[in-house]
Formats: sequence, structure tokens, C-alpha cells
Amino acid sequence: MTNVSKPERATQKRVIELFTKTLGYEYLGDWSNRAGNHCIEEGLLSAFLTRGGYSPAHMNAALHKLRSDALLHGRSLYAANQAVYQLLRYGISVKVEAGQVSETVHLVNWDKATDNDFAIAEEVTLKGGHERRPDIVLYLNGIAVGVLELKNSRVGLGEGIRQCLSNQQPEFNDWFFSTVQLVMAGNDSEGLRYGTIETQEKYFLTWKEDEADNAGYKLDKYLAKLCGKARLLELIHDFVLFDGGVKKLPRVHQYFGIQAAQAHVRQRRGGIIWHTQGSGKSILMVLLARWILENKPAARVVIITDRDELDRQIERVFKDAGETIHRSQSGRDLMAQLAQPNPRLLCSLVHKFGRRDVDDFEAFLRDLAAQPSQTQGEIYVFVDECHRTQSGKLHRVMKAMMPNAVFIGFTGTPLLKADKASSLEVFGGYIHTYKFAEAVEDGVVLDLVYEARDIDQKLGNSDQIDQWFEAKTKGLNDWQKDELKKQWGTMQNVLSSRARMDRVVTDIVFDFAVKPRLSSERGNAILVASSIYEACKYFVLFGKTVFKNRCAVVTSYNPQASDVSKEETGANTESDKQFIYNSYTELLKEVVARAGMNKTETYEQDVKERFISAPAQMKLLIVVDKLLTGFDAPPCTYLYIDKSMQDHGLFQAICRTNRLDGEDKDFGYIVDYKDLFKKVEKAIAVYTAELDHSAGGADPEILVKDRVEAGRERLDDAVEALALLCEPVEPPNGDLQHIHYFCGNTEIADDLKAREPHRVALYKAVVALVRAYANLADELEAAGYTPEQIERIKGLQKHYLNLREIIRGVYAQISENFRDPGCTHSFRAAASAS
Repeated sequence: MTNVSKPERATQKRVIELFTKTLGYEYLGDWSNRAGNHCIEEGLLSAFLTRGGYSPAHMNAALHKLRSDALLHGRSLYAANQAVYQLLRYGISVKVEAGQVSETVHLVNWDKATDNDFAIAEEVTLKGGHERRPDIVLYLNGIAVGVLELKNSRVGLGEGIRQCLSNQQPEFNDWFFSTVQLVMAGNDSEGLRYGTIETQEKYFLTWKEDEADNAGYKLDKYLAKLCGKARLLELIHDFVLFDGGVKKLPRVHQYFGIQAAQAHVRQRRGGIIWHTQGSGKSILMVLLARWILENKPAARVVIITDRDELDRQIERVFKDAGETIHRSQSGRDLMAQLAQPNPRLLCSLVHKFGRRDVDDFEAFLRDLAAQPSQTQGEIYVFVDECHRTQSGKLHRVMKAMMPNAVFIGFTGTPLLKADKASSLEVFGGYIHTYKFAEAVEDGVVLDLVYEARDIDQKLGNSDQIDQWFEAKTKGLNDWQKDELKKQWGTMQNVLSSRARMDRVVTDIVFDFAVKPRLSSERGNAILVASSIYEACKYFVLFGKTVFKNRCAVVTSYNPQASDVSKEETGANTESDKQFIYNSYTELLKEVVARAGMNKTETYEQDVKERFISAPAQMKLLIVVDKLLTGFDAPPCTYLYIDKSMQDHGLFQAICRTNRLDGEDKDFGYIVDYKDLFKKVEKAIAVYTAELDHSAGGADPEILVKDRVEAGRERLDDAVEALALLCEPVEPPNGDLQHIHYFCGNTEIADDLKAREPHRVALYKAVVALVRAYANLADELEAAGYTPEQIERIKGLQKHYLNLREIIRGVYAQISENFRDPGCTHSFRAAASAS
């Protein structure tokens, strides 16, 4: 008899043995029929506290406080969980009699893992809302800190994650999760995914460690890695972050990056942490700063950035995480603060250390080194975006002013070979690296695809314009084409004009009509203009299209600040300057300034918030330099470049599109109107300068894919996936055979439920095919398909869409039949089974 696709129960039995025999957890039993299951098992917690020498009065007071904070009482799960976490981490201050000194009752011994009681219970029935039964619950000293859902290998891991999420809903058992730190789902085929309370399915994480070890199930391997006693305590104590309403756990590269940095800090050694764009450097800074301040009593941490928006972002992240930070107003203010014992956590801008009146820079450095600033405590200086060449001299100034400080540089981009020597002089060698290719492979960020568009060559005359329209609309149905043709006369006039910017505008507007991610209004885009003048021109032009009130311009220009700007204005005449001023005055006319902000800052904040949270309402941001670093907007899917850029600036800009945002966002798309990228072999290189390869490990080169080649690969994969999915369907492969395969016996409810994974896989695969086809429909010939192959792909798409509708219709009808009061209730029972 085969052991393939064993039942869920067999996996659960093996996992319980892993916890009890390998990890040393106590087995509390099967709690399916046990009354009163709770996230705080007071008998177990009292036993631990008694062993710790606490009096009954102290224990009762601590238990009362813990129970009170764990109750939701109209609070959100996030708020209750955060309150409980504080008690777990820091203990509970208890005073049992008036006049006595308060004593802290510690719920966990963080210093010695073996002094704690680790236990598991299975099939823990939860009541209060609709009854649910998590497969395994991890208890630490009687407090539920982990929940694990296990699934059969035939059932996707996503179902286990969704079950974890539904368990946390008020109508089910959200109260139980007020103490939980780790939420996990796993099966034998896909391994383990982890998150914490309220983690969205798309943000559940995968651990990766000792990849050469392939002896057993990945599920068992990574449960052992995450839930080993010492590792679990470390993750909970040092790596949990409450960040502006979202509870977060570390990705694996953040965990090992922090560990490597801790080793350097213990030896008072600096260095560089190179974690690619979009992989969470701000979180890394918060976690490392917190660890330093807690473990080094004399330590003080200074965060240095090189842009005001990044400085504000760092300040916000720390404050959201509950860390008080002093924002210095000048280099002199920072040094004055460091001469005092407090504050312990500060941030400042790097240019505030600059001196513009210095002719002999080396002599200036020698003078600073001879008379360094007086500071108190052990100073650790974090320098964000430490790769920047223009900051090199200022980094040396800081080093001269604070010669005893430990400098740790953070960068999201590879160092240039030309900058290596100065970087090593200031910071030292690499502490930890996590490069672009690694992040893409791990699914931490999306891969990038590239397309160069010669707008003048493609749209030079009326024949070319008509061909362009036909090509662009190949993926649309007749109704969609008719809707676009209503606007076509106006578009023809614009495209026929000699104004290149008009053509760019129409090209982008058309993308929003035909590209799936943009036309669905789930994605949006950024256009990079070469100057503030051109940005304003683009804004006016887009205001004459369907983008009116749905696009914005964000630059450093402020009409209320005497035309002062940090970016290239592009205004060569007084009339150009007047145009910029008038454009901004008009767009700010209705803006009401927020408290502590001027109208320009308020406008910028509003449009950024809409761009992130309501992409259908804010489709396009037009920028010059602002928002191209440190701006995380998951909906952002396309970056249109109409500005000369290179190396670090170019890489940081294109990475605005690489954040994860649901299954329909498969790549970050780069449209290049300036032909900036270097072609190498079959790939496209972002960097023209030579990169530093001394870090070892993965190649630091940043390569992006050609859009057409990536599109063909994706379309071929989608067709193949559907063919494999339908391969088991019995001959003659008609409607009936497909219904049998995807729905089973339509008169048996359990049969329908058992086939659910097949149906879900079909629905997802058809959507993937439709998206892949739509993204490439206008360039199937360019992708290398013959006319015969194109017709075959069109036919396959139609076939699979029809099949999906047949299966959906059958399922809907059967579901309705089983919901009928006159029919059996077995369907409902099967559908609600966990």
C-alpha cells in the first residue's frame, strides 16, 4: 500500500512526536472534549510562578492583570495583543500591600530557556464564537504563544492560512489570540509558512536555513528551527515589532542580519549591512537599535539619513514601534545632545554636518580629529543609504567628530567598486548581505521587467498611429475596443502633434486602458520627469485626460518658499518660472493645511496616502527626485522614466515597483522612454559602473528581464499549468468528464467538498492565463509566436474560460440544492469542517 498523500492525522501525529521527543515539549493531550480551553491556562502558569518563588498574593495580582489585559473589552485584537506582549516581555509590576515596594512578577525566564515550561496540546476546542479547533497550540508557561494548522498534502497551504485568519475573527475566537505570538500553517508537500496575529495571507513568510539538509520533511525541519526552545524565546523577545497598527515578525534575512550585527556590536566593530531595496531596512534599524539600547546600558544610538523624507520616515517607524526618538535640528544640536547623558536615541540629516566654506578638506578633517566633540556613553551611529558617493566626505566628517563611535552603514544598493575604499575607511567590511537576486528568489520582492519605448519612432505618422492602436487593443474584447474608439479622434490629434510629451501622456493613458493590473484599478504608476517644469507640464496635460483629479505632481518645489527647490527646476526663463508657480498655486488652491504642515506638505501627504490606500483614486504620481527613495507603495506597478538616470539613483527608482501586493501583481514594470539601460547577453543591466564583488555570495549585478521575453515565459507556463491540471480528466475529455473530475458525484456533498482544491486550482490557473495573455496580447508576434500558435493560444483561452464557467455553474447549482431546507444537511457539515 502506498504512503503517498497520507491523511492529515498522520502528519499531525509525526509533528507531535517532533515537539515532544526532539524539541522536549510536554504533551498536554487531546483537548477536543476538554471544557474551558483558554489562552491562559492558569493552573500551568501558577505552577511555573510557584517554582519561581512568588507568593500567592503576588501570583493572584499578576494573574488578574494578565487576564484583564488579555480581554478584548471592545478593544481591537492588535491592542490587546500588544498589551499582553508588554507583560510577557517586561513582567508585571505588583504591589500587594500599601507602603510596600512594587515587585515585578516575570511570566517568562528570558535568560534561561530550560527554566520555562514548554508544552503542546492538540485539537484545542475553542468556544465563545463559532466553535473552532486549532490542530496544535504551543503553550509557554501555560500561555498560548503559538498556533499551528496542518493540512493534507493535497490541500493547499493557503487553506490552512485562511483558517488561521478566520479563527481570529470576532464571530469565531479572536479572544484566544490575544496572547499568541506565532501563527503557522503547514503540510508535507509545501512545508511551513509563518506569521503573527492578523498577518494577511500574502505576507505569511517562509524560513530558510541549512538548505543542504534535505533529510526529512521541510515542515518538520522548519518547525524545529522556529520552535526550538531558545530560538522561540529569542524570536518573541528580540524580533516582535508593533509597527503602526501592524504586528510583524522578522524575515529570515532580517533575523540573521541582526544576529551578525549583534556579534559586531559585542566587539564594538562597525561595518555595512547591504539588504536590497524593499527588503525591510527600516525594521532592521529599529530591531537593532532596540537590542543595543537594552543590552548595552551605556549605549546611545544615532540614526543618520541624507534626505528629509527618509529622516521623517525613520522617526515615524521608531515612534510607531514605541521607541522615543529625538530629531536633531542641526549638527550642532545633535552634538550638544550627545554631550548630555540623554536622550539615548536620536536621528539627524547627514548634510547638517557639512561646512560649505572649507577649501582644504583634508586639513579640516585633521583639525576635527585633533579636537573631537565631547560625547557621553558608547555611541553607535547608523548611516542610512551609506552607498551615496556625495555623502562620502560628510561621513568622514562624522568619523572625525566622533572618533570613538561605532559606525554601521545600511544600504539597499550594491557598492560601486570606485566607492569601496572610502566605505571601508568609514564603516569597515560587510556585516551581512542580502542581494537583489536572493530577495527575488525568496519572494521577498518582485522581479523587474523592462521595456524601452521609442515614442517618436513608433508614433511618427498616421499609419504608424493606426498600427499602434490595433496592436495595443489586441487583448481587448469588442466592447472595450468600442469604448476606446470613442476617444480615438482626440487621441489621434494629440499623437499627430509634434509635442513629444503629448505622445508620452497618451501612451500612458492607453496602458491604463489595456494593461490588466492598471485597468483593474488595483495598480498605479509613477512617472519620472526630468525637471519640475516638465513635471508641471505633464500634470497639466494629464489633467486634460481621464486622469483629471486622479494624478498628482510631487516635487520639492514650494510656491510659498521664495521658489526655493532642491531639485532641477528646468525653468530657463521668467515665463517658465511663472508657469511652475501658477501650476502649484492652482493645485494648492483648495488645500487646507494640516496642523504643523504648510499647504504643499499637506497636499503631498494626502496624495501619497491615496496612492497607497486607494489606487483607483490616485492613478499616477509625477515626480522628479522625491519619492524615488524610501517610499513604499505596494500598489505601484509601473514606473515610466522620462529622465536621464544611472546606477544607484536608477536602481532605487525602479524598485518603487517591486513591493508585493497580491497575486495579480507578478512583476514590477519599467517603461523607459530614454533608453537608459545597458543590454548584456540576454538580460538588461541597471548599473553601468563596475560593482564591488568583495562581499562574496550571490552576484551583486542587478539584472532585469526583457518584458516581452518574460511575458512569453509566463504565458507558456500558464498554458502548461492548465494542461497538467486537466491531464487526469478521463477521455473523451468532454463536459461530463470535467464535471466528474472537478466536482465529483454531484449528489454527494462530501464528494463536492473533497474536490474543492481541484476547483480552486482551476480558477487560479485560468486567471493566470488570462492575465498572461492580456499582458502580451499586443506583442505576440514580437514574442516569437507564429500565426498558428497565436490562434491556438486564443482558442485555449476561450476553452478554459468556458470550462471555468461550466464548473462554477455546476458548483453553484449543487450548493443551492444542498442549502435547500428539504435537502440533506451534510453539505453544510462538510463545508464547515476544519
